[in-house]
Amino acid sequence: MSLPAAKLPRWIDYGLIPLLNLTAAFGLAGLVVLLIGESPIEAVEILLWGAFGFGEGIGFTLFYATSFIFTGLSVAVAFHAGLFNIGGEGQAYVGGLGVALACLALDRYLPWWLIAPLAVAGGALFGAAWAAIPGYLQAARGSHVVITTIMFNFIASSLMVYLLAQVFRPEGSMQTESRTFEEAGRLPRLDWLLEPLGIDVGGAPLNLSLFLALAACLLVWALIWRTRLGYEIRAFGHNRDAAVYAGIRPMKVTMAAMLLAGGLAGLMALNPVMGDQARLQLDFPAGAGFVGIAVALMGRAHPLGIILAALLFGALYQGGAELAFEKPGITRDLIVAIQGLVIFFTGALEHLFRPGVARLYARLLPKAA
Repeated sequence: MSLPAAKLPRWIDYGLIPLLNLTAAFGLAGLVVLLIGESPIEAVEILLWGAFGFGEGIGFTLFYATSFIFTGLSVAVAFHAGLFNIGGEGQAYVGGLGVALACLALDRYLPWWLIAPLAVAGGALFGAAWAAIPGYLQAARGSHVVITTIMFNFIASSLMVYLLAQVFRPEGSMQTESRTFEEAGRLPRLDWLLEPLGIDVGGAPLNLSLFLALAACLLVWALIWRTRLGYEIRAFGHNRDAAVYAGIRPMKVTMAAMLLAGGLAGLMALNPVMGDQARLQLDFPAGAGFVGIAVALMGRAHPLGIILAALLFGALYQGGAELAFEKPGITRDLIVAIQGLVIFFTGALEHLFRPGVARLYARLLPKAA
């Protein structure tokens, strides 16, 4: 006779199972590295050193993690409402348009501390508006949000190509990008904050948007677990029929979740557009919207878990670049494959170890009691 299913404690659900998935991903990646004739242990040492071993590496790790926090929160908010938002890439892309418009219009007239709030509002509003269309189609017309958000990624990409080639490209330039922002249109770097700690970030573009990402984590936690709207979102995501029976309106919850998700994804644009490149360029999200899916899954859609998962992927991006530089045999394509394995095990195979862990815990539960 099979053992009854046991409710797993938080330390297993949020700690042990993600750790097992991560260990399996790195174990398989280590075998791949071994097959090409390199030492997996040495590769891990170089990767960790590249991500955390010196100031500039730490700066780049935190820079990448900032973008992943925003997109991870975007996916997580939709998850809580039972929606799978895969449109973070397109929402961040369009959010960049809102950020760039504020900077291009005002960088010659206002200081950065007045432009920054307007850029934050522009990125959030443009991202939310782009997510509102798939949200409405899901709530009112029954169009599946997975399909519509995927398609809106392509539409956003095509729209930005047109705008950068025909509207924002400076006269006489062959580059598909806007003009460079003036100094007032750029977010301050955080080197001044880390230097007293003995950390020299060098040329790393770590900027003020890191604090905005951490503040967004706190606000999302308060919204989802401490407000009536958050309760409705979670109830709707757990059981739609029961939530509707209790008087929760599907249209309200779906639109609220998608607007919040789109706004968070749009805020991601502050990091590369206003904090690093100081211009609007093609493909600036660089896949952060898709990485946010794995970040949200690994972080169990909780802000604290998302911060830790974003740091992991930030370390993979930065440490992977150092690894490809130090070990020519481990190419950049192989680094991308290793990142893909982590996404695969934490995403598609997220429940790989759960049944076995649950059975083992159920066997041990009577003894523990």
